[in-house]
Parts: sequence; structure tokens; C-alpha cells
Amino acid sequence: MKLQDVERIARGALRDLGVSDTAITVTAHEAQPDTWRIAIAGTHGPTILTIRGGSGSTPQWIREQVFNQFQSR
Repeated sequence: MKLQDVERIARGALRDLGVSDTAITVTAHEAQPDTWRIAIAGTHGPTILTIRGGSGSTPQWIREQVFNQFQSR
């Protein structure tokens, strides 16, 4: 899974959650391979999601993680 793929999937999932005009930043987690950090800018400070997704991960798996973590914050 490439950074661009994770960002595209995360933006789509967040749009479905009603967070479409917020700046997000996706970075690779340096200490853990196949782990991504998604920083979502917000009025109460940034929200950080940690997503696992390697070469065999499906877009649906990434999307589910974004949904679950964002809704549980």
C-alpha cells in the first residue's frame, strides 16, 4: 500500500463521515512497517489515526479502520 493510496482512501472515508473540508496529513510510521498515521486538523486540535496496511491490504480494510477509529475518538 502506497502513501497516495492510503490518503485517497482516508479522504473518501472521512468525506462519508462528514469531514470533507478538513486538512489531513498521511505519514508512514517510522518504527512500524506497514503502519500509517493520519493527522486530521480540527478545531479542538489534531486527531491522529494509526492505520495498518501493507501490500496485501484491501481498500475496504483501510476504510474500516478509518471509520472505527474516527467514530471512537
